Amino acid sequence: MIELAASDGPVETWLSRPDTEEALPGVLFFMDAIGLRQRIYEMADRIASWGYVVMAPNVFYREGAASELAPREPLRNPEARAAFFADAGPRIARLTSDLALADIDAYVHALSSRHGVTTPIGVVGYCMGARLAVRAAGAHADIVHACGGFHGGELATDDADSPHLALATACGEFVFGHADEDPGMSPDAVRRLGEALSAAGLTASNEIYPGTRHGYTMADTAVYDDAGTERHFEALRDLFARTLG
Repeated sequence: MIELAASDGPVETWLSRPDTEEALPGVLFFMDAIGLRQRIYEMADRIASWGYVVMAPNVFYREGAASELAPREPLRNPEARAAFFADAGPRIARLTSDLALADIDAYVHALSSRHGVTTPIGVVGYCMGARLAVRAAGAHADIVHACGGFHGGELATDDADSPHLALATACGEFVFGHADEDPGMSPDAVRRLGEALSAAGLTASNEIYPGTRHGYTMADTAVYDDAGTERHFEALRDLFARTLG
């Protein structure tokens, strides 16, 4: 665990990289709404093992330390999940797009300027983190050349600051793996996202993973799906190999 400086204070950040002195491309990992915890460390470590320097910041740093915000137990039953999100829901709402963009500037700078990190970099996000990944790609098209978003929610809405609008200023390649019948990402929203990707002239995969539920990559929850998780890792690994080298 390292500490980064962001617009409103220090940010706990999980750093993972292979045991090598070779300079490697960077990947910025945006966590899901459950927070920075063991499952996020495991996923970041796996991505790093492919040959990347991965940084996963506690995007809720304004709300408290990661250990204070994370669940006390795995969210493997509906009651525990509902109780946790009664507190987590307002945290998500308080991370406005303006605050998020200021933080993203700090995260991208910290990763791209770190010793032993080459550019361009990639970004990946899960759940609400997918929205942050898309915003990062749009705000930093000069340096973010790959973006993955998995079981994301509210990526294409009627809001004036909807994440999909950031695609107009993005470049590089995108891969999206949506959960099946996700209440936060309807088939119409998936279609709308696809239209925005096409309008921006971006190379992209925008797929629904059959049989998965929102949060399918998170092994510490009841919605975990092994097949969907492995499919997402394969798609992400191929994306980064094509774009980051």
